Amino acid sequence: MDLFDQRETKSGDDPRPLADRMRPRTLAEYVGQPHLLGEGGLLRRAIEEDRLFSMIFWGPPGSGKTTLARVIARETQSHFVSFSAVLSGVKEIRSVVDEARTQWRDHRVKTLLFVDEI
Repeated sequence: MDLFDQRETKSGDDPRPLADRMRPRTLAEYVGQPHLLGEGGLLRRAIEEDRLFSMIFWGPPGSGKTTLARVIARETQSHFVSFSAVLSGVKEIRSVVDEARTQWRDHRVKTLLFVDEI
C-alpha cells in the first residue's frame, strides 16, 4: 500500500483522502478482532469456506464495520449492496432483494447486503 501513489496526482483529479487510501481491502490488511478474523477464527473460516451467515456488527462510527463488510464481499466474490435503514423504506428493500435475486439467477453471484444504522 503506497500512501503517495503517483498515479492519483498525475491524472489531475484530487487525491483520495488518506483514510480511503489506507482502508483495508483484504483480510490480511484488516487489523483487529483476531479471535474472529485471525487464523482459525470463526468469521475467517466462514469467509474462506464461503459459508456466510447473518451477522450484526456493532461499534462506533469509523470503527470499520462497513469496511469489514466490503472486505468480506470482496473475499467471497459477492455483490456488495449497502443502504441505510434510517433513510430507506420498504420499496428500497424490495428493490435490493429483487436485484440480489437477479444477480444470482443471471450470474450465480451472491449478494452481501449491508444494512447500516439499524
